[in-house]
Amino acid sequence: MTRPETSSVRQGEELPLDMLRGVLRGKVRGDLDTLEVQQFPGGFSNLTYLLKLGDQEYVLRRAPLGPVAKGAHDMAREFHLLEKIHPAFAVAPEPLFLVEEVDVLGSPFYLMERRRGLVVRTRMPPEYAGLPDAPRQMSEAVADTLARLHAVDIDVAGLRSIGKPEGFNARQVGGWAGRWRRARELLKGGGDLPPPGDLRDELVIAWLEAHTPEESAHTLVHNDFKLDNLMLDPADPSRVVALLDWEMTTVGDPLVDLGLTLTYWTMPEQPGRDVNEIGANFPGFLSREQFIARYAQQSARHVTSNSVRWYEVLGHFKLAVIVIQIFARYRAGQTSDPRFAPLAGQAEWLIREAWRRISADSVGDGGEVTLADE
Repeated sequence: MTRPETSSVRQGEELPLDMLRGVLRGKVRGDLDTLEVQQFPGGFSNLTYLLKLGDQEYVLRRAPLGPVAKGAHDMAREFHLLEKIHPAFAVAPEPLFLVEEVDVLGSPFYLMERRRGLVVRTRMPPEYAGLPDAPRQMSEAVADTLARLHAVDIDVAGLRSIGKPEGFNARQVGGWAGRWRRARELLKGGGDLPPPGDLRDELVIAWLEAHTPEESAHTLVHNDFKLDNLMLDPADPSRVVALLDWEMTTVGDPLVDLGLTLTYWTMPEQPGRDVNEIGANFPGFLSREQFIARYAQQSARHVTSNSVRWYEVLGHFKLAVIVIQIFARYRAGQTSDPRFAPLAGQAEWLIREAWRRISADSVGDGGEVTLADE
């Protein structure tokens, strides 16, 4: 489903226009006296706005309101990443202007070029209604773009130093496990999640730790690669106009991206949203196995359904952590966005699905498994 690309700014997330005009004057093209601001309504993390200055348009990105974890939502880092990635990977938007002072919006922010296209979320958009092959074309565009991202030469682009690829997979498990436990502690006693013994979240963590593979390669890793972070050509579902949301980009194992992408691709519903009618569960779209095969073909990597299983379980766990952190902020009153209210249930489903995949893969019949069985 497509929604209007922009909407009115949500209450409590308005921008101080006079201060914004002051800091941008003389630094951007367009008539700042006619400045209009709208908000891009998608996403649960950073806040994204459309700035209209007469016939000029820009996109503004800033961190979410309220306290944020140390190192998270780093707009300066994202800006400087895009400075290096954009020349090497054309679907990355061009960053234009960074403001690191917090006294303007309350946090650093940056402007980037505005690109136009469709962001597809849970339904096929009406623009593709007359294109019967659109599901396949869209599926292949997602897989192919991921393969092209992982083909970027991180040395030529000067990107190797943005992360520590050696030991990346082990650090992923440890880092996300720590975030999960801290969020659980914040919600302790609230009844939002079942006890660990019932939910088996600690068993999922232990399984990930016990089965952590060596990195399959060292490449650029987007870390939130999914369909609705892609912008597609309204007339051509096979053409990607932009890849968005580079906040968590680093250098590491490319199959971590593939695992998270498959997590979204096979989910019956998106976090906090309605039923998902895009992806492996619906006719015309690439199945999970076909998606893996397409990525393997386009990337020239040896990837099979079994070899990517650990990365899928990690993907389910990572997404569970992301949504429970957002829910914890909502429960603490740091945001009142009603979209966040169902996210505890979504996190629970993701953990249970991760354990189901572990159990099914281990015993072959979907039954129970303990670490002693491994």
